[in-house]
Amino acid sequence: MRILVCGAGGQVGHELVDRAAAFGLDVLGPTRAQLDVSKPEQIAALMRQRPELIINAAAYTHVDNAETHAEQAYAVNLDGARNLAEAAAHAGIPLLHISTDYVFSGDASAPYRETDGTGPTGVYGASKLAGEEAIRACLESHLILRTSWVYGVHGHNFVKTMLRLGRQRDALGVVSDQFGCPTQAGRIASVLLTLASRYARDGRLDWGLYHYSGSPSCSWYDFAVEIFRQGEAMGLLARQPQVSPILTAQYPTPARRPAWSVLDCSRFETTFGLPPQPWQDDLSEVLAALGGQVSPQITPGQLSRA
Repeated sequence: MRILVCGAGGQVGHELVDRAAAFGLDVLGPTRAQLDVSKPEQIAALMRQRPELIINAAAYTHVDNAETHAEQAYAVNLDGARNLAEAAAHAGIPLLHISTDYVFSGDASAPYRETDGTGPTGVYGASKLAGEEAIRACLESHLILRTSWVYGVHGHNFVKTMLRLGRQRDALGVVSDQFGCPTQAGRIASVLLTLASRYARDGRLDWGLYHYSGSPSCSWYDFAVEIFRQGEAMGLLARQPQVSPILTAQYPTPARRPAWSVLDCSRFETTFGLPPQPWQDDLSEVLAALGGQVSPQITPGQLSRA
């Protein structure tokens, strides 16, 4: 089956393109320079190659810049999502779409379920939520996958930032009062490709809205400490810097981050038999790849329940 991967140059998109063949899928993988999802005519040109399923990994993800570039954020996250859903509806094919924990306010104390009320605190989350709503309005055969704290080998992310700072500084402070679930980009890609290959086999999926992330939850501080611990053990750092926990108020940003970004993934696991995986193990694979030791490749057999 041929799939169209939008946003192929991003963290998850890159992994989708790299891993598709292992799942028996033929992939069209245009980058942002080759496909601007906010332009329907560019989507229409690619649809002439007759993909049988679309995976949308294209997004405006710069949370802080979105506050002052709302038009750009909505062009990609809302208009782009709508354009792809309309193109899928016209072609009679499904759309798998990646969304975010930022659709929630972050004021909860229990993991967010798909049925919980949303309340984004910034432009990024609001634009992604609007994209979800646009997809639901015009395409029945869709699957929206909300995830959180994405990191990986490609692109800019927290893990690579921490490694850079760990090499430059002897000490640093990391926010300890924001909680979420780090999720490896390659893991997200492999999960989506598993669903795509099941659709190719069965001609159907249980469509709808789902949550999927790494496990368990932690703070940014906890995440950083583990990055440095593993980084030193693998020789990516000469020594671990001293890490101090700080409060969000001590590290102001243009956009307010949710204090609680923990997602309940039980619906996804029950429906598809794909449980969340320990983020510490997935982190090890990414660090090994960044160190040139091994390329992380999560195969179809590694995704099902033991």
